[in-house]
Amino acid sequence: MNRNVWLLALCQALLMSGNIVLISVNGLIGQQLSPSDTWVTLPVSTQFVGLMMATIPASLIMAKIGRKNGFRLGNIIGIFGALLCVYALQQGAFWLFCFSTLLLGIGIGFGTLYRFAAIEVSEPESRDKAISLSMAGGVLAAVLGPNLAIASQHWLPGTHFSGAFIGITVLYILSLLVLNFIALPAAIPPQDQAAQSPVGQILKAPGYLVAVIAAVVAYAVMNLLMTVTPIAMHKHGFHFEQAALVIEWHVLGMFVPSFFTGNIIGKIGARMTILLGSLFFVGCILVNLNGVSEWHFRIALVLLGVGWNFMFIGATSQLTQTYLPQDKPRAQAINEFAVFGSVTLTALMAGNLEVTLGWQTLNLVMLPFVCAVPLIYLLFTRTPKKVEV
Repeated sequence: MNRNVWLLALCQALLMSGNIVLISVNGLIGQQLSPSDTWVTLPVSTQFVGLMMATIPASLIMAKIGRKNGFRLGNIIGIFGALLCVYALQQGAFWLFCFSTLLLGIGIGFGTLYRFAAIEVSEPESRDKAISLSMAGGVLAAVLGPNLAIASQHWLPGTHFSGAFIGITVLYILSLLVLNFIALPAAIPPQDQAAQSPVGQILKAPGYLVAVIAAVVAYAVMNLLMTVTPIAMHKHGFHFEQAALVIEWHVLGMFVPSFFTGNIIGKIGARMTILLGSLFFVGCILVNLNGVSEWHFRIALVLLGVGWNFMFIGATSQLTQTYLPQDKPRAQAINEFAVFGSVTLTALMAGNLEVTLGWQTLNLVMLPFVCAVPLIYLLFTRTPKKVEV
């Protein structure tokens, strides 16, 4: 795999490290600052609202100014959002903090396209591996993110958790530096671009919608259970450090398989990889229904991470086989908006669902959604014809 893919994986790792820090502290900051339990996960929700808002503009902006400039813009927005988070925490301003995480989400929205950039710098026969390896940077994030969240708790005296956002700022600055060493294709001038297909035609392409559905379920279910886990552990008497380590195990489950997911897709295909991922999701839910010890949380979150890896990377691989080159910005933008729109919805609902349903009932509610994916694939899909992207 070429140097550019590995550098993109490093940028992805820095982005994900910041995301993990956010997941680790946002719910707890919400508990400290929110006016009621209903709003505990609002900072997480506004982060994903920002992400959702950015998905379509980010893809279209990159089509005009190029991938590298688009990623730079996202990092700059993220830096500003992180520094504003520090100020909001110093002032004890809950609503300003929520606005700050909205800006962080916008920055993250640009970074979600790293995996598509990895495809564009790879040979056609290596694209499944490029997608997978671009996500493998999450292994570094799995170690760096939780430990940064723990170590930064007391970096700034008198403002608990605000040091985490200093750490996030540093991560984004490093990402800006790494981008300077990546050779990414320049934007195609408008006069040289082929006419784009109507949105309806993109949606009707064989395999497109089912790939989007698989990605939506994978990310939404994973995000809901991951977001609620630190809160559920706190309610069951576990300390912050224990919850952060469970998140670390989870993120390892999300990204360690990336070193071989591309090979699995090459051997059994994207659809079967997605179905395999759904089995890991079911395993996660069954473990969570069986108990609430620290090891139950750890094992379940590892299974959740592996299931997400297989299902999401498999869905991304299938998606890239369903659209024409000139339709890439629209097709990717629609997919990212659907995925992160659903993630935003689950983040908004997470706090209220955990309060009203409880941890184990919440897991039970997720089971039909997970089981729907293999059912849809078995009933409504056929192997899509590959197109050059």
